Amino acid sequence: MLITHDTRCALDTVVDLVNTAPEDDAAQDALPDVAALEDFVQNHEISDVGVLSEFDLSAVRKIRGRFAAVFAAPDPRAAAALINDLVAAAGTTPRLTDHDGYDWHVHYFAPGASVADHLAADCGMALAFFVVAGEQERLRRCEAPDCRRAFVDLSRNRSRRYCDSRTCGNRLHVAAYRARRKEAAG
Repeated sequence: MLITHDTRCALDTVVDLVNTAPEDDAAQDALPDVAALEDFVQNHEISDVGVLSEFDLSAVRKIRGRFAAVFAAPDPRAAAALINDLVAAAGTTPRLTDHDGYDWHVHYFAPGASVADHLAADCGMALAFFVVAGEQERLRRCEAPDCRRAFVDLSRNRSRRYCDSRTCGNRLHVAAYRARRKEAAG
């Protein structure tokens, strides 16, 4: 599957956005205030965003939940319905642009769109490309029992199971190894 630079950036952004949500009632929201949203926008180099407000924070949190639903969708039809709603509500307006040293690429958000509509349009279209390509199953949640972080499996054979093999994957492999050793010594 060919993934353009813009699509990859949008995928990274949507995964990071979904992962800002608290995993349970005891966890903190990683987007607690407008300053955190400003940092998120800056860190992800989201262009054409004006001054952010509490309204923007609330709107971004709402679409974050809708993106999380796409990662949990049981099949491509359900994912497509969710993505269609997101993109339609954002007032998608595809346009070619070349800015900030990047060659020609497509922005899907309308000029002057809110940050929530910007994210819904660009990230929604990136997710749509996966559904169209028959690759919706690559939109996953970590299989570690104590982690439900979202990720996009870009491995050649679609075999990635953990959000990060160095943390979640390694931790589970070490636990399994110790359990086998304990049982053998037992």
